[in-house]
Amino acid sequence: MIHPLAYVHPDAKLGANVTVEPFAYIAGKVTVGDGTWIGPNAVINDGAVIGRDCKIFSGAVIAGIPQDLKFRGEETTAVIGDRTMIRECATVNRGTAAKNTTIVGSDTLIMAYAHVGHDCVVGDHCILANNVSLAGEVELDDWVILGGHTAIHQFCRVGKHAMTSGGTMVGKDIPPFIKAAHYPASYVGVNTIGLRRRGFDAKQIEEIMNICRIMFQNGYSYGKACGLLEERLPDSEARREMLNFFAGSKRGVIKPYQPRLKDQDTE
Repeated sequence: MIHPLAYVHPDAKLGANVTVEPFAYIAGKVTVGDGTWIGPNAVINDGAVIGRDCKIFSGAVIAGIPQDLKFRGEETTAVIGDRTMIRECATVNRGTAAKNTTIVGSDTLIMAYAHVGHDCVVGDHCILANNVSLAGEVELDDWVILGGHTAIHQFCRVGKHAMTSGGTMVGKDIPPFIKAAHYPASYVGVNTIGLRRRGFDAKQIEEIMNICRIMFQNGYSYGKACGLLEERLPDSEARREMLNFFAGSKRGVIKPYQPRLKDQDTE
């Protein structure tokens, strides 16, 4: 159903059972999958490719022009997977010549006022809480959860099943399976609750905790710790995931949290 007060360009491609509410705007070079709902005052710009059964809430802007001074008007896209929900006033910019596309996966929730910058890749089953900001070319692997007001520097990567607390400032890569917090972002533990909710059993979680003890808690350099993982722990999917993440890191990896020493009592 397209409300008569909505604007839908005649060249836009809308699937079956798409609903477009009053005052929504849909440009011409747009594809919207079956069953998707476009809320009032949502803006879907040229280059948007939206999957099936998505919900785009009021004031959200999909495929806005990149906030990048190198952008020269090239034709690029912003691709949204199936069953993804984009809440009020969230923004997803389209790509630039760097990668040509911004990608948000399926079954992902982007909460109100969050921003996904140009050429980002957001995986499946991710949650970006309110006011999360992703700079250009950030990568989030599947099942990442970012607490409200988390801000991530351009080119950073966050591994699978990682989680940040609210207000975390991220300037380096965050490995899989862990929790990060503070400024600058630091390792503060294993995301055990999230892993249990996703079906990891006690043996798998214990294995991940053993991996993280070597990587983050025993004081080794990351190069030394990666070698010890290969020497001391049997091959597994979790071990490979951690080693491959470190091998592919381009910005460096966050460090363990080091609390400030309390002032000595002078009394």
